[in-house]
Formats: sequence, C-alpha cells, structure tokens
Amino acid sequence: MILASASPRRRELLAALGVAFDTRPSDVDETPLPGETPLDTQHRITLLKARAANSDRDIVIAADTTVLLDGDMLNKPADADEARRMLRRLRGRAHEVQSCVVVKRGAQETMQIVSSLVVMRDYTDEEIEAYIASGDPFDKAGAYAVQHPGFHPVAEIRGCPLNVIGLPLCALRRQLPHLPDPSPVCLRISGRACLENQSRRGAA
Repeated sequence: MILASASPRRRELLAALGVAFDTRPSDVDETPLPGETPLDTQHRITLLKARAANSDRDIVIAADTTVLLDGDMLNKPADADEARRMLRRLRGRAHEVQSCVVVKRGAQETMQIVSSLVVMRDYTDEEIEAYIASGDPFDKAGAYAVQHPGFHPVAEIRGCPLNVIGLPLCALRRQLPHLPDPSPVCLRISGRACLENQSRRGAA
C-alpha cells in the first residue's frame, strides 16, 4: 500500500493498524477553482493526490481533511494572522470537520466522505497567542489540532474522532475490508471505542 500524504498524523494512524505501507507525498495545489463548492474542491484534490502517486500495481490511499464553518473552508493558515482569525471564528462554536478518502487500485477509484461535528471550547486570546507561538497551527486545517496537549481546543466531538485527526480508519476499512479492526486504535488514540463498530454489533 501507498499512503499519498505527508501528514505525520495520517502516517501514525495507518501505522497503528500494524500494516505495511510506503509514504509517497504528492505536491498538489489545493487552491479552490472559481465556482467550486467546498465538496467539489475536496473531491478534486483528493483524487489528484491519489493519481499523483503514479502507481498501477499498488493500493493507493489519499485523504483530504477540511474544516467547514458558515459555508467557508478553513484550510491551513498561511501565517499567524490567518491562524488567529480562524481560531477566533471557531471559538465557542460548533463546526464540521470533513474528510474525503480515496482508495485507488489501478483504474478503480472509490471515494468516501466522513463528517464529524466539533464543538470548540471558549478559549482565551492569551491561549490563542501561546498556541500560535508553538508553531503547531500552520500545517493544520482550521489552524488547530484536536490532540494538542497544551491547547486542548475541543470541548466535544460528535462522530468519528479519528476523522478529526485526519484519517477515519473505520471508513478506510469499508473500502479495504482486509485491514485489521481499527477499534483498538480508536480507543487508544481518542479515548473512546469506535462508534461504527458498536452500531454494527448492535445491529447484529
């Protein structure tokens, strides 16, 4: 398998399953095109990432995660001022974190969209400045990491927590059923059991 991503969080999540894979980051321009909706942009970017891996023999996994607030995509901030604006907009409010996951096997491409609702706590301006000074926001959609040990920006997640980190393993397993059960990974990293697997057991 090939993970078409430079994200250390996605590498960590996939490695936690205990599967072998190579990392092949893709240099894709993520600027929205004129007239594109956020979902259209995300579809296009994720497909381009998968195709840029340029492999017809391997399974290629590509993902793109974005923060959606008031109809706007909050992607990676370009500088401290943009990070500050994003964090102030998100403060004390609920927003959507949406991931697009593409699996490419030769000419076959499958895509899934996973959404989680995230409620941010009412952090202070001083906390925002300390977090920006840490340098952590600049490679994160929405300028934050849910798992940051010092900032702890999130009050509640409704839906898949691994989606908010960057790679919803339960969705990936729907596309690649041979992958191991991600429930132990979800429990260890997010602190709670996989809601999808719980619902499946309940339905059975």
